[in-house]
Amino acid sequence: MYPKFVITAGGYFRLGMVSLHKHLLREGDVCRGGGYYEINYAENALELTGESGDYGRPRWESIDTLRVPVAYSGLSLVYFPGSRNGYAVNLADVVKIEYV
Repeated sequence: MYPKFVITAGGYFRLGMVSLHKHLLREGDVCRGGGYYEINYAENALELTGESGDYGRPRWESIDTLRVPVAYSGLSLVYFPGSRNGYAVNLADVVKIEYV
């Protein structure tokens, strides 16, 4: 079990401890990529990295609104396209975020 996330064509952001990214999808979902997550409590951020072996990197540009579970509304959403030592993208700068 690993901390993984996916985004769907409808913009839904799903995360959880699963063995495969597909376990985060529901029937009828179309996946727009995924990766791994870690909560950084010191920075108050949800840090996203890497890519799914099955679905590829998250394609943020393919969605208009990222629909995030309301439980994560107090955290910054940050994506590291390379390693955590590289540059980071604040997702609020590239996609509208809605908490559901």
